[in-house]
This record gives sequence, structure tokens and C-alpha cells, in this order.
Amino acid sequence: MISPGSTLRALREGKPLVHQITNYVVMNETANATLALGALPVMAHAGEEVEEMARIASSLVLNIGTLSEHWIEAMLLAGGAANARGIPVVLDPVGVGATTYRTTTAHRILELVDVTVLRGNAGEVATLVGADAEVRGVESVSAGLDAAELAREAARRLGVIASVTGVVDHVSDGERVLAISNGHEWLSTVTGTGCMSSAMTGCFLAAKPGEPLESAAEALSAFGVAAEDAAAGAAGPGTFHALLYDALYALEPDTLDDRARIEEL
Repeated sequence: MISPGSTLRALREGKPLVHQITNYVVMNETANATLALGALPVMAHAGEEVEEMARIASSLVLNIGTLSEHWIEAMLLAGGAANARGIPVVLDPVGVGATTYRTTTAHRILELVDVTVLRGNAGEVATLVGADAEVRGVESVSAGLDAAELAREAARRLGVIASVTGVVDHVSDGERVLAISNGHEWLSTVTGTGCMSSAMTGCFLAAKPGEPLESAAEALSAFGVAAEDAAAGAAGPGTFHALLYDALYALEPDTLDDRARIEEL
């Protein structure tokens, strides 16, 4: 059942530990967003401890934004430990398609780790399924497939829940497609909001691991509602960024279901 309010309530009551191996650019942002929402972040990436950390976490988020070989090996170790425990794994393939190294790394993780949710923009996800796409730096410029069909095709080909974010977000398990219309245009003006949405996905999966399609859609909806609230009080991207944490903290489980714009296509 789709109920972001119920999942948010369970998250805040349980305070799950969300293990994130993420990039230098957004580490502080995603940790603060996780805390503001009500979960507990840990940003451990040393190979000597990632397996142990994954064994006590409720979900794992892997983000390839700033790559190096020892971080990749740590992601694979953590992913294996998470799979052994049966906890959800989120992969954010930041900038896939921009360089061969990034694309090869994302495919390597997808091959060696049982990824629950792939959360990326249209260009990144299209690259991973072999569709036409343009990614410049770490930003998606274009993708050749309709977003809903891209999510469905990625889920089928890659064996994941595909969570494709954009003006309207689309989440699919290969059969069902959920469209999420919450959000605000200023999300695209602040570095790291895509990575934050992956962190939010990890939080919601930790609270409701048995329904990953619904959890992934609920996470994007809740993040989008927070963005709407932040934008209402902001003068521009700078104040929007600061107010986004306040808005995540202030989300009300009792009203979130009514505000969520999630439609099954």
C-alpha cells in the first residue's frame, strides 16, 4: 500500500541506521537530510570497516559521484555484506555516461551486488540500459526514451526497482509504473539534491523494506513535498537549500498522504 505518511511515521519511530558510501561533494548534505527526516546516517567508506557497518545498518546507499578504486572496492564489500543480511541496497550512478570509468563501475556494481533500487536521472539510467542519452559532467542533458518507459525498461533489463527522477519522477518494477509529481524547479539549482533523493530512498526502504516499489515512490514524494515547502519560504537557491532541511524535519506524517501526488500509470 502506498502511504508515505505511514512509512515516515515508522521511520521516525524506528530511527534506522542508513549506511552511505557517497561522494565528497554531498556527504554533509545527505547526512543532514537523513537526520532531518528522522533516520540515522553513517558515512563509512574504509574497506577495513564497511562490512561490519553494513551488518548493523538497515539499508545501504552507494553513490559513485567521486570515484576512486579503493572506494569502489569498499562499495562491493559493503554490498556483499548487505546482500548477505538481506537489507536493501540503493545505487546512485552519478554521472554515468560521462566517462567510461563511471559507466564501467556502475555496471560492475550492478553485476556483483544485488541492488534493490537504482536511483538516477534519465540520462544516467538510459546509459545503463543502452538507450540514447547525453550526460555532461554529472548532469543529464537528454535521454532517448519516454521517462515512464525508461523506468520500466531499466527495471526489466537490470533486475532492479528503477527510480528515474526528473520534472516528474517515475518508479517501476518492470510491470507497474508510479509517477510522482511532487517537487520544485529549484531542486535542479542546488548541488546534491539528486544524491539527497537517493539518501531519502535508503531511509524509506529501511523503514519499509518489504515493498521497495512503494517505498521508493514514497521517498521521492516526501522529498518533493519538502521541496515545495522550502521553496514557499525561500528567496532563491541559497535560502531554498537551507530551508530544505527544515522542511524535511517539519514533514507531518498525518498530512503527507494527502499532499503526495503519486499516480499509477
